[in-house]
This record gives sequence, structure tokens and C-alpha cells, in this order.
Amino acid sequence: MMMMIELERTYLAKELPDLNNCKFKEIIDVYHPKSKPHPSLRIRKNGNKCEITKKEPINNDASHQEEQTIIITEEEFNELTKLEGKKVHKIRYYYDYNGKTAEIDVFQGPLKGLVLVDFEFESSEEKDSFEIPDFCLAEVTQEIFAAGGWLAGKSYEDIESDLKRFNYKKLVLV
Repeated sequence: MMMMIELERTYLAKELPDLNNCKFKEIIDVYHPKSKPHPSLRIRKNGNKCEITKKEPINNDASHQEEQTIIITEEEFNELTKLEGKKVHKIRYYYDYNGKTAEIDVFQGPLKGLVLVDFEFESSEEKDSFEIPDFCLAEVTQEIFAAGGWLAGKSYEDIESDLKRFNYKKLVLV
């Protein structure tokens, strides 16, 4: 098992940059237990890689997360996803922005129209000094509605009132 601290900031996208030449992969997440409003246990198919991850904020700061990951086989993933959980489906694009990689999550299915942008950092100083990119609308790192476990099993309509607080406009990749 691998444990690490993740330093990250999350933004709502204002517009989509040109993603035509970007690498991308399909991600399917199933969060457990289904009964919890914001489950911290995630079963993920990340392209060809499958894993179980437990992710929890440190000192209630969503930008500092303790993350524990176990690699599993696709067969194990398929068996574990038979358990009733909350599902999220997205396409993740890797976009180069000023020497950093923006992970642009374009949600599919019931959350279609939602686009979140994540940046990961090597140090707290780098994270704290990072300036919001022009294609992003607002930082939502500390907003519960933008967390993967909270989004799982929801629809765009379920979070629309939260999005309206930021004047977010539905984005669809064509």
C-alpha cells in the first residue's frame, strides 16, 4: 500500500482550452459506502489501471489530503463495482499550462456540463503562490460540492444551486 500527501487546488472551468492535442483517459469512480454523504473510499478505473483509494483531508483542509492507494486487477475492479456504490464517470484531459499539468475533468452522464480543473503541487509554497488560470472561473478546493465523493451519484441539477453561486455556465465538449 502506498500512502502520500496530495497538495492540490480545484477550479470551476470558465471555458475549455483547446484540448484537441491533449492526452486523455476515461475514469470511472465508484465511492463507498453509499450511505455516507461524502464517502472517502473510492474504487477507480483510470484508463487501463485499477485501484482502491482512501482519501481524507488533513485538518479539514481539502487542499492537503492523506491518500492511501492499493493497485488492483481489472477483474477485482469488476467484482468490487458489483457492490452498491455511488458512481462518477468523466474524461480527464491533461493540458499543459505554464509548465504545470492541468487535469481537466469533463463529466459525463448525469453530471454532463460540469468541468473541474485540478492542479497538483510539490510544495505548500508552490500551491499557495499559484494564480488562477484565465480559463478558470473560481477556486472551489474547499467547496464540498466539488469533491469527488460528494459528486458521486449526483446529477448536474443536484449541484446547480452551488454552481450558480459562482455564476458557472454549463460547459459541453463538442
